[in-house]
Amino acid sequence: MEALKKKVREIGMPRIIIVAFIIVILIAAMIQKQDMATLITDSLVRVGQNMLLALAMLPCMLVGAGLNMGLSIGIVCGIVGGLLSVQFGLTSWIGFFVAAGLSILFGCLGGYIYGKMLNLVKGSEMLIGNYLGSSVVYLMCMFWFAAPFTNPTIIWPMGGTGVRTTVPVGDYFEKVLNDAGAFQIAGVTIPTGLFLFVLLMAFLVYLFSRSKLGMTLKMVGNNGSYAGMSGININRARIIGIGLSTVIAALGINVYAQSYGFYQTYEGPLTMAFTPMAAILLGGATMKNVKIRHAIIGTFLIQTLLTTALPVCNQLFPDSNLSEVFRIIISNGIILYALTQAGGDRR
Repeated sequence: MEALKKKVREIGMPRIIIVAFIIVILIAAMIQKQDMATLITDSLVRVGQNMLLALAMLPCMLVGAGLNMGLSIGIVCGIVGGLLSVQFGLTSWIGFFVAAGLSILFGCLGGYIYGKMLNLVKGSEMLIGNYLGSSVVYLMCMFWFAAPFTNPTIIWPMGGTGVRTTVPVGDYFEKVLNDAGAFQIAGVTIPTGLFLFVLLMAFLVYLFSRSKLGMTLKMVGNNGSYAGMSGININRARIIGIGLSTVIAALGINVYAQSYGFYQTYEGPLTMAFTPMAAILLGGATMKNVKIRHAIIGTFLIQTLLTTALPVCNQLFPDSNLSEVFRIIISNGIILYALTQAGGDRR
């Protein structure tokens, strides 16, 4: 019995519950005669398109600034970069990589300013980050109304001004990563290009975390006082960590958009930070210990759960909005549980 309890603590009760829930949902889907190949394909795509947004949490947590509640700042930077690529009429790989390049540029600028502001409120980064992220989103709502875009895909068809609430990328670079090298196994489509790109980014983040600069950021997060006495510029290290988090988020929203099919403007980015937060916490990360595997495991679990559960809930309760309520309860519940366990294990 003691060995079983130890194993449960090693794996983590939230992950055991989620895996059990996924199994129950898959059994229910088979009973309902759902298209299992489509469910698995959709799950794989959702995992790939959301992975970078979860990885974006890692540098901010690594440097001791907690969960990046202002992730929407990076997302907005990425949307601006993506819309500029669409404005220029760039398509396929060129369109995607120009969007990614511009997003990284804007992410560096936004991340630097964001990091400078969080340095002024040490100890309250998550609270202030939430306010800053919300403020930027609402400030950008005014920008979208007056933005000087001229591409008919971006602007409202009536009036000819203002950015649409959803900007499709179907004619530009939709699924450019998903379709690259994609193949089928038993009716399940494997988005090879999407996974390779995401894994490449994860590997680069891993290399950075093992570099001298990455170890410096980790030292600042683990013991800021000792790092300061060792001659490390703590404020500079925090700006780098927060800035890198913002840049990854800016790149991640372009990966998300090319897979999803459109960018969501106005209030769209407002709540997009909650699912990545839930993912990395579900993966086993704590405020004192965070690794790349936490983002990968957590994203796989939460996206698989959400993707498979929603069709099952919709078929069980066709005239209700229970699927969206379910998504909110799962995401926020995981965040609440993890934050109450902030001083817990160090997996």
